[in-house]
Amino acid sequence: MHLRIALRDQPFYPFSCLEQWHRQLHDQGHSGSAAEALFIGRVRGEAADGSDLEALELEHYPGMTERSLEQLAQACGRRHQARSCLIQHRVGRVLPGEPIVLVAIGADRRGPAQRCCQEVLEALKHDAPFWKREWHVDGSSNWITGNTPL
Repeated sequence: MHLRIALRDQPFYPFSCLEQWHRQLHDQGHSGSAAEALFIGRVRGEAADGSDLEALELEHYPGMTERSLEQLAQACGRRHQARSCLIQHRVGRVLPGEPIVLVAIGADRRGPAQRCCQEVLEALKHDAPFWKREWHVDGSSNWITGNTPL
């Protein structure tokens, strides 16, 4: 499986990332996939407690986090016979409305592509080593201890 993972500390443009990924696949002789599933997640403007959110901050351990994401993606890809996987994830301070995650999966059929995309997303939410802190507009903050519902 062709895998590309990037953790970014600056805003990114999901469709530009997809275009670059497609170009890279083509340039490397990848024959492409008949189906692709993608997900773009953005930071909500509301904190878990319903208050206005100023920013979401994500901390990670460089190197360890990338290795973990690679292992998660490879395992999901094997289960669903995915041909390619792109993961772009923000770290640092992310403002409401900004993209925080992009997952794109290429496979031979829509079902495997969609199921793999969903599984990668759930693995990112539950198993990836990210620590998230909500910053409220009043200047207070709190660490998120659970995951958001589907």
